Amino acid sequence: MLNFLFRSQSYQNELISSSLHDEKTFYQAFLTDLNACRSEAIIESPYITNSRAQQLRPVFLSLIDRDVKVYIITRHPEEHEENLMVQAEGEIAEFEIMGVQVLMCSGNHHRKLAILDRKILWEGSLNILSQGRSREIMRRIESKELTMQMFNFLKLGRIL
Repeated sequence: MLNFLFRSQSYQNELISSSLHDEKTFYQAFLTDLNACRSEAIIESPYITNSRAQQLRPVFLSLIDRDVKVYIITRHPEEHEENLMVQAEGEIAEFEIMGVQVLMCSGNHHRKLAILDRKILWEGSLNILSQGRSREIMRRIESKELTMQMFNFLKLGRIL
């Protein structure tokens, strides 16, 4: 069955060697990857909260100080309810002052993923910039081929 799903043996091995994380293990692993970035971090998260942004802001500052490009793709704050709208607007402003490039999407944007140095892909159900109490899952795949497959599928080259 896997041979049918994947075009090459290398894709099979990479997917088999991927790791799964939940809301308890995700941030420790993700922050390790994020701190190791050398050129670019792309994070898609529809929601942004003050508490999660506060945790990630020092890491983003460190990346920017090392000339790593940081991109956040998120839902336009006007598509949120009042409390989340206010939090998102404030955090987006803070991120932009720091040097993070924030791209806002309209139309019920709801993807949750990260692409780090175009070789590590995190994807799943966890809102990276807002997760609090919900039960979630994220898969980490270290594969330039699969990461670029996602990058190209989302047509990120047009906007980054």
